[in-house]
Amino acid sequence: MGNTESVVVQKRLARFRPDERPVVEGIFDKLQGSAGGTAGSSGKTPAGKTLTLEMLQSSMCSLASDSMVRRVYQCMCSIDPGLAAPAASMKTSTPASSGVNREQLVIYLADTLRGTAEERAPLVMAMSQHATAVTTAVTCEQVAEFLQDLISAVVQILVTRGRLQGWKPERMGDGSLGVKLLAEQMCSELKPSDQGGCDVSCLEDWIFRVSQVSLYLEMLVAEGLSVTLSGRPAPTLLPPCRETPWKELRCLLDLPTLMFLAPQLPDSYSAPWRLVFSTRLHGESFTRMVSGLMKRGPTLLLLKDTKGHVFGGFASHAWEVKPQFQGDSRCFLFTVFPTLRVYTATGYNQHFMYLNQNQQTMPNGLGMGGQHGYFGLWLDSDFGRGHSRARPKCTTYGSPQLSGEEDFTVDSMEVWAVGKPPEPEEGEEGQGKRSVLDMDPEVQAIMEMTGKTLHSQGLREPEEDQE
Repeated sequence: MGNTESVVVQKRLARFRPDERPVVEGIFDKLQGSAGGTAGSSGKTPAGKTLTLEMLQSSMCSLASDSMVRRVYQCMCSIDPGLAAPAASMKTSTPASSGVNREQLVIYLADTLRGTAEERAPLVMAMSQHATAVTTAVTCEQVAEFLQDLISAVVQILVTRGRLQGWKPERMGDGSLGVKLLAEQMCSELKPSDQGGCDVSCLEDWIFRVSQVSLYLEMLVAEGLSVTLSGRPAPTLLPPCRETPWKELRCLLDLPTLMFLAPQLPDSYSAPWRLVFSTRLHGESFTRMVSGLMKRGPTLLLLKDTKGHVFGGFASHAWEVKPQFQGDSRCFLFTVFPTLRVYTATGYNQHFMYLNQNQQTMPNGLGMGGQHGYFGLWLDSDFGRGHSRARPKCTTYGSPQLSGEEDFTVDSMEVWAVGKPPEPEEGEEGQGKRSVLDMDPEVQAIMEMTGKTLHSQGLREPEEDQE
């Protein structure tokens, strides 16, 4: 680029480490070369050469839709390398036929990979418009369409690059619906102007608050344009999944929903997710569900009712059967369909988790939030029935009614252990359930001396992990 490069480009390149700058500057030649172009003897393309839409498509077509590639291309064309102010650096029109020059590409790479919210906002606006004219505002619908293209590309990257962490998309829910729901959730954080549109300052505020926008955009650019920077490992968007019988399962989760829910867990839980109960695998049994919950550490409950609503709750502690509330403020409720939302503790009370069984004077079932008879989420011990009573909102979590109807019928349910299991109590590790003979070896010895057959010897209830 020599001495002809603009001050803007020099400042953009300064964000990268010395060993990274040749990589960034070399992307232009790499894109041209991959499309059959030739480089000069200096390793740089002849002056005046530009990147075409076809060159970008050649690099990104396996990871992003054609509409997403066109968004990226139009955005690059709209960058004015001579203007330093980010909001002013976008041209009022984009002569796409002229192609993308080297400086425009470097600025785009720097702002998407190492830029601030202020610098990324005009790029997001240009990509949301998907048109040849750059205006001063976009609609929420346009931003949602851009997000759907972006999220779809990220999911495709996870699949194509083998970063599924043990998850099986073909045995999971409808990913295309999940893309729309996640895009709508992210757009719900937008704060349009009084005129109803989203200008650059509105988008800047949104990008600053919703970190996934930058994360997904960075992933698309790094993977789609093959920008490999040292010290910048690829983000892990999915938690590991282990011990899950995928052949028999049709999971209620899809990849975009998982991308949304996993970061909501506190303390950056990194333990593998493990399926410990599913009505599809274990039947509709409250007792079986409780045995799946016990001694598993933090869990995520996911339900689908017969009206098609999908919702659930996160329990921060291992469940205990007792007539008192348990858990702490890290618990939350959530919905997946028809909207993707999380509802966290309000501080109004501490009715986070409740689990009881076989009691005559207290409610028997599983509940989260609210109070007896008016839980934010309740599953009766007579498995299959429950309620979500929130008038107007659940006092504990501030959540609305989660289910299709206040009193609902369960269609299917899953429980995922999502945290590190609690340490086994002293004497439990490596042992099954102990019989009375184990507790009193003298009794065992006397029975052996009198010739009694020890029918229980060798017969132990299996440990809960041995299912």
